[in-house]
Amino acid sequence: MNYLAHLHLGGPAPAQLLGSLYGDFVKGLLPGRFPIDIEQGIRLHRRIDAFTDSHPLIKQALGRFPEARRRYAGIALDVFFDHCLARDWHRYSDEPLDDFTARVYRVLADEPVLPERLALVAPRMAAQDWLGSYRDFSVVGAALAGISRRLSRPEGLAGVYEELQALYQPLSDDFSAFYPEVRAFAQAALAAERSGMAG
Repeated sequence: MNYLAHLHLGGPAPAQLLGSLYGDFVKGLLPGRFPIDIEQGIRLHRRIDAFTDSHPLIKQALGRFPEARRRYAGIALDVFFDHCLARDWHRYSDEPLDDFTARVYRVLADEPVLPERLALVAPRMAAQDWLGSYRDFSVVGAALAGISRRLSRPEGLAGVYEELQALYQPLSDDFSAFYPEVRAFAQAALAAERSGMAG
């Protein structure tokens, strides 16, 4: 799961949105580093990642890529699945995508101290509408090109956009089958968290 999916799955409150994003930017132990509700969002992000990585449908999707790509296929799949979610957003949310992304950008802008790398990324994310632009498949190629520049072996993603084009329909089908399952997992985790706080 990439940025948009984590934001959609992690709950609508500002602290939940922040925690959902922080999960990609914060490593290591959490206690005391952030307010408890943001820590809960980061922990949910990590649980969603673990659920995703071990899921048979994800293993099936990754298996569609050529053998030589397997080490980097997860990166490509994360970004492609954000494209699928943005493309099919109306199936999963009553809130229009543009309204949702504007709300996320406001929450980020209103937060005085963001984790260091997110603090650098957030203004560009909003100015270039990274989250909403995933609707356009060509943006997947641009996003993967940006990611490849940060890899120790950038050639690991060379040609992956063309592979995604060739695999577009089967990977879209994988997303349609998987997303309701990860959404149910996240909603159950949020409900358990709420009942624990109420208790």
